[in-house]
Amino acid sequence: MLDLAIVGGGPAGLTAGLYASRGGLKDVVMFEPGMVGGQITGSSDIENYPSQMQAISGMELMQNWLPQAQKFGLKHETEEIVRVSKSADGNFTLTAASGKRYEFKSVIFCTGSVPNRAGFEGEEEFFGRGISGCATCDGFFNKGKDVAVIGGGNAALEEAVYLAGMCNKVYLIHRRESFRAAPLAVEKTRETKNVEMILNAAPIKVLGDQASGVTGLTIETKNGQRRDLAVSGIFVFVGRSAKTDALRDENGRYLCDLDKNGEVVTDIRMHTSVDGLFAAGDIRAHSPKQVVVAAGDGAVAALEAIAYLERGAV
Repeated sequence: MLDLAIVGGGPAGLTAGLYASRGGLKDVVMFEPGMVGGQITGSSDIENYPSQMQAISGMELMQNWLPQAQKFGLKHETEEIVRVSKSADGNFTLTAASGKRYEFKSVIFCTGSVPNRAGFEGEEEFFGRGISGCATCDGFFNKGKDVAVIGGGNAALEEAVYLAGMCNKVYLIHRRESFRAAPLAVEKTRETKNVEMILNAAPIKVLGDQASGVTGLTIETKNGQRRDLAVSGIFVFVGRSAKTDALRDENGRYLCDLDKNGEVVTDIRMHTSVDGLFAAGDIRAHSPKQVVVAAGDGAVAALEAIAYLERGAV
């Protein structure tokens, strides 16, 4: 019976692996079938991570995280975990896509979340290269320029106002006349002078090329009229989807509590509703979706897992 499984190899999982291994646990295994480092590895420029004086790529930021954790004993399995369940004896069973099963005393679940796509031409091609789902991360690179924000919820409006503080102009594009966002958020956005709301409209196609990056966005109104917006950046806020499939059993029931948005509910110590199961990073309800926060979550989750095991676990 192994001590701790970490499901997910992004900043939360890697930090959890570092703290758990360095904290004295001998059997810590991180499961990540894809590229270790998480979705941040797709970002071209990062300059808001502590100690980074120069802008670096997400790949550069994450390149030493796994070797550092492995130095203290973290094991990395390139298995995709498709189900996490808890047995009657209190231990956890992890089932991999290959059919292999693993037994652990505790689990840190940190598979993250992915931004939903709006579904317009060129969105995938330019995502991370002019199209972003994080104004805090990438807004600065459009300082003094014109940008477009797509969405009608709280996140879209809040980020539009945030971007307006550094950009020349912000086009807020929403497919409906009314907003899902809170009235106060709508009012604040309407009062922001350099935000132009374009309602009853949808994005159609990105303008630009690999050399120049994003140079514009074609939108279409409900009456069929098209308009080209000259923008250097496009920010998509049409929701996020937490990657929680592995917590669901064959009957569709989830192992732990999720909120109405499908994100894992935790307390401030990363405890879920199931004893011995912890969650960290973007998958956690109310997470700010920032690398530094995910890393902090991972550290807390690891320390709590150590304390859980020291208490005797099961």
